[in-house]
Amino acid sequence: MSSIEIKQEEALSIKFTHLLEVNANCRVDLYFSLPNEMGINPKSFDEQEYFHSGILGRRSYYSEGLHIPLVQSRFVSLSKRTIEEFRLYLNLFAYQFAIAVENDAKQLKHLNEAELFYPSVVDLARQVESTLKKFRRSEPSEEKRKSYFENADNYLSWFCEQQLLKLMSERPRSSGYTELRDEIFVVCRNESAYRLERNYNSSGTVQDANRISNKMLLLRRLIQRGVVLKEESKTLGTWLKKATTGFATGIIMLVVSALILKAQGVLSGLTIAMLFTLAVIYAFREVFKDDIRNAMWRRIQRGRPRWSRILRDTTSGMAVARQLVWLDFMTPQDLPAEVDEILKRRHRQNKVDAEILHYGVNTRVQKDSFLSGYNMLQEQVSFSLVPFARYLERGKAKVYQERDSKVSYDSAERRYQVNVVVSLKEGKSAPRFARYKITMNRSNIVEITQSEVPDGVASIESKHTGREMESRISGGSASSVRDTLKESG
Repeated sequence: MSSIEIKQEEALSIKFTHLLEVNANCRVDLYFSLPNEMGINPKSFDEQEYFHSGILGRRSYYSEGLHIPLVQSRFVSLSKRTIEEFRLYLNLFAYQFAIAVENDAKQLKHLNEAELFYPSVVDLARQVESTLKKFRRSEPSEEKRKSYFENADNYLSWFCEQQLLKLMSERPRSSGYTELRDEIFVVCRNESAYRLERNYNSSGTVQDANRISNKMLLLRRLIQRGVVLKEESKTLGTWLKKATTGFATGIIMLVVSALILKAQGVLSGLTIAMLFTLAVIYAFREVFKDDIRNAMWRRIQRGRPRWSRILRDTTSGMAVARQLVWLDFMTPQDLPAEVDEILKRRHRQNKVDAEILHYGVNTRVQKDSFLSGYNMLQEQVSFSLVPFARYLERGKAKVYQERDSKVSYDSAERRYQVNVVVSLKEGKSAPRFARYKITMNRSNIVEITQSEVPDGVASIESKHTGREMESRISGGSASSVRDTLKESG
């Protein structure tokens, strides 16, 4: 069964994560309810530009647990696997482990309290150190396999060190927690010494930030080989749009020709009045031709997918999945009844006029194209909210209060709430729904909370239950690495 999760990624971006099983056929829709005071509408917001610049997606193979022998007991020894199989499983482990560390680090940096931050980072550092030790026990002796192992080992060591150092550079300022800080820095120093001992990088590369960064970027791309799927996107409706333009032009010319013939019947000969009338007719054509064409195109395009995408295995070149993608503004009349009901069940003070921006993706996963050992696809889509914050007010209000005949005030920033309703339909089953509330200001996302859907509406099961459902999702601890280690035994 597919699982869906939405959480904060950067200061002004959210990440939508979706798991797809073999032979799955599902439709996921996200409905962004944007208050009119944010200034987002079809006239000020270009959906096509946002699709290419504000939405970043990555689709990859995914498997529960870490697919490295001696770390996960269900795998046989490395010597019984071909070199290509070894490389694929090695890449899968390295990629998933790097993503887990990266996600946890992004969550931890939102912890502003020192008493929560330092123990959580120490927990992450210990999990990283333990996983790397288990990973290194499976180092092969064969030269060809060893080169693949060393590339992954070099990158993971450097990447984990960088993530920990980045967290410490942005840590909450506190005079205590010296022992915890030292423990984190010891892990970083050990990894740096380990790479130096193994001669993974030359001294010139280590001392040059540009060279070491570019080398690690290359190693990451090598690790992604066979795991991250190749995407072939195509814009749909190109010829239909040309036909619509031609049809609209034909209608306009028909009206213009009729007006010219009428003018010739009324005004005989080439007179100043005739020339003036022709100028008015052609001005009418230039003013209204684009409006008529755009209105016809919006009407024809409503509800149609905007893009198609083929996901291919980078090793075999076979098509693994096919997708249709929607991105458009919707009117309240076009909303599904369940979505309309969910948006209506808000607190009275939050019921404001809003524009609905719809993103949808229909995925059909093929059964025979999966490589051995893989059982799922993971789709990660990041939505930048920078275009949403572009028109928000920058100023801060002041809240005054009186104490002992003295007036003081506190600054209050202007915040906005974006409601996101998620719809998931798998196969022929009825759709299920979830609702998230994104509280944001001009500079960052304040919090993301998940709310319950109304009674009678099927809900998407969430990893967060009870009190956690309403808690801040952007905070957390080293959950991804810890859960992965539990699965690996």
